[in-house]
Amino acid sequence: MTNRVPPPPPGGSGALLPPDSGRDRPLFVVAAILVFLACIAALGARGAWLQAQRWTSDLESSITIQIRPVEGRDAQLDAEEAANIALTVPGIIAATAHDRAHAEALLAPWLGTGNLPADLPLPLMVEVRLDPALPAPGEGLQAALDAAGLTATVDDNSRWAGAVRRAARTAQTLGLSMMLLLAGAAAAVVAFAARASLAARINVIDALHICGAEDRFVAGLFERRFFMLGLKAGIAGAVCAGLVAIAASLGQGPADMAFFLPHWAMDPFELALLLLAPLLAGLTAAVSARLAVAADLRGRW
Repeated sequence: MTNRVPPPPPGGSGALLPPDSGRDRPLFVVAAILVFLACIAALGARGAWLQAQRWTSDLESSITIQIRPVEGRDAQLDAEEAANIALTVPGIIAATAHDRAHAEALLAPWLGTGNLPADLPLPLMVEVRLDPALPAPGEGLQAALDAAGLTATVDDNSRWAGAVRRAARTAQTLGLSMMLLLAGAAAAVVAFAARASLAARINVIDALHICGAEDRFVAGLFERRFFMLGLKAGIAGAVCAGLVAIAASLGQGPADMAFFLPHWAMDPFELALLLLAPLLAGLTAAVSARLAVAADLRGRW
């Protein structure tokens, strides 16, 4: 008997390998969850990088002056004087003196509101914006404040930029590693399901083989079936991931959680990622199913 690939049946490959909702439903749920987690990991890595870029840009373009309260002096007047002095220093384009209410608002996340005694001395902040085209004022600003007799300390925020970049790289690496691990887990799950489906339909496969169907034809049946299942599961997982990312971006989460939340930046990257996820899920499922079935068929005949 000459081995040949039989033509596809009128109803398509589904007539030879019909879907089994009882077996496919758990696999669909597992695959959708894996795609969802992979999209969340990718969006989280992207969000960490964007958040780090914003933070480092702010840190490198500003410095802060702390006005320590001293008995016999008005801290608010000292803060305003420090802002005026800062504007005379080359490299500074803006200086804003903040009041006690601003200092209490900075402490509110840790101490709550209305819990501070009115006579508790709090340092006041002067926010200084730097001119990126000119070198940083360095010690010149501190010397000018000392010469005016102010009890002020200049805090150079740029020293934290390196730590923020390292944290961003770590979060990005973790997110991408998790995405790759989830892709591997999805491939393993689909391969196991394909072999189970092959074992459940072994009588049909034997009949096709007797009729002259080659292994690649049989493997192609499973490839097409699991591609569609992976594609549908990928769509479900990507849609859920997009909704979670939008909800997380709209919410006001704590600053220390910013690196661990998915971020929706409203740019084409996120949309392309979510649109590509179902296709990648379908291709992963198809390749995994084909390789698993082809390996089992080679061992059988």
